[in-house]
Amino acid sequence: MKYVIIGASAAALSAAKTLRELDKYSQIVMLSKDQNIYSRCLLHHYIGGERSLEELSFVEEDFMERYNIRWIKGINVRNIDIKNKCVELQGWYKEFYDKLLIASGSYAAIPPIKNLKEGNEVYTLRDIEDAKVIKEQSKDVKKALVIGAGLVGIDATMGLIENGVKVELVEMGERILPLQLDKRAAKTYEDLLRSHNVRISTGIGVAEAILNRAGNVKGAKLTNGEEIECDIIVVAAGVRPNVSFINDEEIKIDRGIVVNNRCETTVKDIYAAGDVTFTAPIWPIAVKQGKVAACNMAGREENLEDKFGLKNSMNFFNVPTVSLGMVEPEDSSYTVEIVDKNNLYKKIIHKDGIIYGAIFQGDISYCGVFTELIKNKINISSLKKDLFEISFSDFFHIKENGEFSYN
Repeated sequence: MKYVIIGASAAALSAAKTLRELDKYSQIVMLSKDQNIYSRCLLHHYIGGERSLEELSFVEEDFMERYNIRWIKGINVRNIDIKNKCVELQGWYKEFYDKLLIASGSYAAIPPIKNLKEGNEVYTLRDIEDAKVIKEQSKDVKKALVIGAGLVGIDATMGLIENGVKVELVEMGERILPLQLDKRAAKTYEDLLRSHNVRISTGIGVAEAILNRAGNVKGAKLTNGEEIECDIIVVAAGVRPNVSFINDEEIKIDRGIVVNNRCETTVKDIYAAGDVTFTAPIWPIAVKQGKVAACNMAGREENLEDKFGLKNSMNFFNVPTVSLGMVEPEDSSYTVEIVDKNNLYKKIIHKDGIIYGAIFQGDISYCGVFTELIKNKINISSLKKDLFEISFSDFFHIKENGEFSYN
């Protein structure tokens, strides 16, 4: 048996490790454009100089040797030949497979803003090469424009301000981190960013990039007509799945590669996991998809039961925050309970005994139990206590024989 994996990030490495644990002797080949293993969630620490490239890795230094994986790195995939079961690589090399996993991740999208694609000094923050360029550029620039204030945009901003760059942060939503936080939780980070010389513009977009005669960025015009100066632009306005090498329509794509609960694609012996499926917006789900795909590739049937992707954790300026499920009630039928004091902010959204969303900022203790309650829609109507005091002990009981049981 020969397993081939396209990609070298969370889903791919999770799958490779699981495959080796289940199958000690078959070949495992990993193909990747990346030449290093690193966490994309930590790229801003590299830009800011807080971590080296080696310190971005999330696996052991000898991972490939330990799990007997042949890693072909720094190479691009051109096509998947379904009929002959092979992956065609640059230089016309071919890697044949018995089972294939596509875990090629995603790339940063450039929005259709005038002059943005044509301009020099316009960057995205998606891989280590992006981070290297931004880090190098930030040594010589004074002002940067970051388009988009989601997690990637805030990451980029954090890295830039660590290098003393003044940042203009522009977000079309009414607040920063609009998908992750409510207005109150977002304000905590907005105030901290402003205290670090970041100018924030929300509820507005960028109309065009302003270039000099050489095509270099010198500023941008906002949709309200305001012009701002900047030396570089970092775009953090969404991602797209890396599927450009898929030329056969037998592999169905709908936003991302379509998979079932076994992480199988619409083609026999081809699986997909992680960002490329567009169903795994967070790291833990990508890891689980990789494991499920690997189990089924190795002949052990496994289904992905946990698809709860509405969990976000962050820690900027040493203020930890976790958001779960909905961050704002959909209508007045929901009850919202809030604790906001002593630099701590907690919010719970519930209805008819079911918790649908929660935000914990400053103190994220017991957020794990709320993850389970929201994910599994566990009814808490029978609990006669303050919701903010709920813990795992409220759901586990000791039987007469001393065993723990979940209720």
